[in-house]
Amino acid sequence: MTNVDNCEPKMEMGKCAKTPGGEPDSTREMTDLIYGIEDDPPWYECVIYGFQHYVAMIGGTISGPIVLASFLCLEEDNPGRGALVSTIVFMSGVITLLQSTFGIRLPIIQGGNFAYLVPTIVLLTTNHPACASLPLANMTALEKEEQWQMRIRDVQGAITVSSVFQVVIGFTGMMGLLMRWITPLTVVPTVTLVGLSLFDVASRQASGHWGVCLLTMGLSLVMSQHLRDVAIPIPVYRKDRGVSRTSCQPFKSLSLLIAVIITWLMCVLLTAYDLLPEGSAARTDITGPLFRTTPWIRFPYPGQWGLPTVNLAGVVGMLAAVLSSIIESVGDYYACARVVGAPVPPTHAINRGIGVEGIGCMLAGLYGTSSGTTSYSGNIGILSITKVGSRRVIQYSGLIMIVCGVLAKMGAFFVTIPQPIIAGVFYIKFTMITAVGLASLQYVDLTSSRNLFVLGFSLFVGMSIPKEPMRSEASLSGGAR
Repeated sequence: MTNVDNCEPKMEMGKCAKTPGGEPDSTREMTDLIYGIEDDPPWYECVIYGFQHYVAMIGGTISGPIVLASFLCLEEDNPGRGALVSTIVFMSGVITLLQSTFGIRLPIIQGGNFAYLVPTIVLLTTNHPACASLPLANMTALEKEEQWQMRIRDVQGAITVSSVFQVVIGFTGMMGLLMRWITPLTVVPTVTLVGLSLFDVASRQASGHWGVCLLTMGLSLVMSQHLRDVAIPIPVYRKDRGVSRTSCQPFKSLSLLIAVIITWLMCVLLTAYDLLPEGSAARTDITGPLFRTTPWIRFPYPGQWGLPTVNLAGVVGMLAAVLSSIIESVGDYYACARVVGAPVPPTHAINRGIGVEGIGCMLAGLYGTSSGTTSYSGNIGILSITKVGSRRVIQYSGLIMIVCGVLAKMGAFFVTIPQPIIAGVFYIKFTMITAVGLASLQYVDLTSSRNLFVLGFSLFVGMSIPKEPMRSEASLSGGAR
């Protein structure tokens, strides 16, 4: 990679505009962005666009706590489930604001990280007895509360201590030392694998009801690709001119949100008239117990489950998730900068982004979210679809997360979005991030047999190795049941 330290060390548009190959950046000219990274849309547009990002990330963010609930011995009607969901939504908003304002300063959403799921499950299953072996039916409410909070405190300690490593890597500049070896040939497989890594998650969620998933994808594709230039007339009243007519193009930047709302309302109606079979993944009443037991207002705070406890084995296991998060985030930074027409992130900005992400993981551990946080690749895909790359929109999205985390009932309401709809969103998001990763091949000499081998080997091995942890996770899940 060409050294970018000689350029003006600013992230503003047009400064230090180099591509990974060292050529002047022309990304801004090649895109048709509605709003660039430094643009400030009107507040009402920021709310709408920010809400779209929130809807796209909420499914993946709350999936972690919902999966871990069974390993924490939380029963279906336990209010602790809602408390975990509201906490991780709240902290995702706080960390998104920190990252977009003081960290990498790119329009990147932060949320719960699946990389922490396997080491967390291993920690819980090795240090505590299986939930099935506990006489939960004969326990009092206080005894049940102590059982799951004792487990979450172990998770808190492991995440908090391991995230110190990420803070050190970022703020000491160690990440910058590694950046000299990060070339377009390393960026391509890293970013591409981010998009390809969750294809099995998307297909597994879509298998609950392929019809709903395909409807979500179809609506989004038709609106974003074929109806994007359709103008809808809207009557507007002004004191000086009376009633006049203006027009807007909602399908150009809100196609994903509109598709989700249409399919969600359809699932609500099908559920209300009992046209979907019991247990169908497309029903909106599956998460009914979680919604009913969640309080209307709840303020998360550090140490709400008690003082975190530190386990050395747990910390070492979490370090694997931290390293995975660092690598993924670096790829996300490059992908996001390319999508929004920003310059290639300079070394000092990447160091700062990794450091702030480490602080976010520390806060997540102290607040007891049950997971560390990382940048959300899928929302980068949404930037590419909607052509809205404003940092201000992401900051509004962070504020929406904080509000939904405090108004816990509101956050739980969005949990009723069926998984097949979330799967449709996944397909759209990760299609775009995969394509963004492959786009950097234009800077790679593909006539070189060495480059071809490195590229193919990285992709093949990168998709193969995670399958073993996934099998381990499946066996652990079976053991928990």
